[in-house]
Amino acid sequence: MTDDSTIGRRGFLAGAATAAAGVSLIGLSPADAVPVEPSVSKFAFPADRSVRVLVTGDAGTGTRNQWAVADGMREHHRRQPFSLALGLGDNIYESGPDSGVDAQFADKFENPNAGLDFPWLMVLGNHDNSSVFGGDGGWLLRGNNEVEYHAHSARWWMPSRYYSVRLPEENPVVEFFVLDINPLAAYIPPLFDPYWAVDGQFMNEQRAWLDRAIAESPAKWKIACTHHPYLNNGPHGDAGRYEGLAIEPLNGVHAKRFFEDHVLGKCHFILSGHDHSLQVLEPTPESKGTRQIVSGAAAKTVGAEPKLSKGGTNAALFENFHELGFMVMELTESTVELKVATVDLAGGGTVEAFARRLV
Repeated sequence: MTDDSTIGRRGFLAGAATAAAGVSLIGLSPADAVPVEPSVSKFAFPADRSVRVLVTGDAGTGTRNQWAVADGMREHHRRQPFSLALGLGDNIYESGPDSGVDAQFADKFENPNAGLDFPWLMVLGNHDNSSVFGGDGGWLLRGNNEVEYHAHSARWWMPSRYYSVRLPEENPVVEFFVLDINPLAAYIPPLFDPYWAVDGQFMNEQRAWLDRAIAESPAKWKIACTHHPYLNNGPHGDAGRYEGLAIEPLNGVHAKRFFEDHVLGKCHFILSGHDHSLQVLEPTPESKGTRQIVSGAAAKTVGAEPKLSKGGTNAALFENFHELGFMVMELTESTVELKVATVDLAGGGTVEAFARRLV
């Protein structure tokens, strides 16, 4: 990784000037995976053939809300230990970290999640790649700071911007494909460097990698983990209609095409955050049997904002737009079960709001 691959505290304009001067801004792929510092001992991945996964997203605020949800997670972990967690993006609000050793990692990840001592597979979100305003997704290189943090944390697992993990490694029950589609869904499209373009090197390499990785996977269950959803009944809307917009590419049309070409019918589930809600959606004919699940209520909720014009009308087994919470996915060689826990901020504790065997 070159010095230009992590800008740190230099501002967005400095990054733009560097790109304009012709310096390549390098993103991190599995081929560029970050090595772990010798002083860091990563939590081990489980070898069991039953995998219990904490599914959470949009957590990184450092607020009372995040701590309350984490308390609920700890309560569940004490009763039935998790194998690992999925952090589905927007890990550091509001604008992402300024370096790979930013104090925000402690305030908004390590401290709230104390005691949840297992690997956390982390996804990059739009807030993790902010430039002019929080969540615009316009400075994609900022996300490399979160990749760099992989070297410094026992919990945080993000060796590159996209990657996969098999559990167990030999004869896996499940393989998680952690994807970075931020270049396809940024509110400020990447104009300064063709590397990040819709059909640029980063996305083309990711497409080729994903096609090959899925085709070669021996896992019983294949799960795509993204920040931006394909289907979504909340205010952010479905891919191709993000934010209720008809304007390309801001409506996520390129994200929609990515899902359709490389994920649908190939993975059993898409797990996403982005919308601050809890949704278990039904597969559609267009999704070719792939089920969309949204878990983005780990610190914020849609609240009183109506689903209205922006939201989708997809059939749902469960949806909740006004309560904080998280999900638990349990996978065996023959079954997939999902539970949704909502968090009571006033009284404390959690409520099991949904439990269903999905397969």
